[in-house]
Amino acid sequence: MKLGNKTLSIPLIQGGMGVGISLGNLAGNVAKCGAMGVISSVNAGFSEPDFNTATVDANLRALRREIKKAKDIAGGNGLVGVNIMTAVTHYEETCRCAVEAGADAIISGAGLPKSLAEYVQGSDTLFAPIVSSGRAAKLLLRHYEKRYNTRPDFIVIEGSRAGGHLGFSKEELLENTALSNEEILRETLEVTGDIPLFVGGGVFDGHDMAALCKAGASGVQIGTRFIATEECDAADGFKQAIINASEDDIMIITSPVGMPARALKSPLLERLSSGDKFTAISCNNCLSACPKGDKTPYCISRALVEAVQGNWEDGLFFTGANAGRINKILKVKDLIDEIMEDYERDLA
Repeated sequence: MKLGNKTLSIPLIQGGMGVGISLGNLAGNVAKCGAMGVISSVNAGFSEPDFNTATVDANLRALRREIKKAKDIAGGNGLVGVNIMTAVTHYEETCRCAVEAGADAIISGAGLPKSLAEYVQGSDTLFAPIVSSGRAAKLLLRHYEKRYNTRPDFIVIEGSRAGGHLGFSKEELLENTALSNEEILRETLEVTGDIPLFVGGGVFDGHDMAALCKAGASGVQIGTRFIATEECDAADGFKQAIINASEDDIMIITSPVGMPARALKSPLLERLSSGDKFTAISCNNCLSACPKGDKTPYCISRALVEAVQGNWEDGLFFTGANAGRINKILKVKDLIDEIMEDYERDLA
């Protein structure tokens, strides 16, 4: 498959998961198999010694290192992308850092990435916005064409069953009234023409992948299943939390930035619902939409860092809707082989 000036042999994107869940090891091993591995840029430098005192420098330094690590592991196979949320406070610097470090693609959501095209101009880095509706895709295409005379190299559709922050109202999520992946794909196809579309959010296996490709998608994005892999950058405690989860353990919450999100029920969320506070050790102003000081119900950055380190008591464990279906840890290659075998069988 051609994406801009690059080739993707397996039409599968591993979703970018932060903080620290998908870094260079996971992304590199996914790319090694011929798919697109994706590093999450958000607070990528959380383990750097100067993270609390020089957060931006620590994050950019770590991002460069993780991109190099992933590309070294990939050995020229697949593609290595970076997921960069528009909601981060140093969005431009992070995008330009990813380009300079040689990222094959930047995938960007958590808001409308209107300036993304500017930051990749003149480079070999592909760019892709994340959308949750055909309307958002139409708005961005019009903007990119009018202001930059360009179009995205591909688009990621993220449906309502994804993990982490979601582009739907809390009511739609709780009442199950959001459009399905197939419905969003259909309305997006009407406005995007020949731009490749990858669909994510509740995509679990090759059967889902084949159904979406038959409906017009170029490929899919899968996130949560890659947490339960040996090569995932998260601690074993996070992986075990996913394996232990049932469907009843998954809930919709409102994050400090005001967006609904999907996460595992955990001791931290139980304490927060009782009015407890979970504050930053040192606020590093990581998200532009996050209220500061006493207005913050809890520090999402700290909670996500605790999760990726396997701290069940204090962690916030973002997950997709299908976590309850995962019951074992696989190697990345075995997971991708399983997905592709079912996909090819269904398409035959």
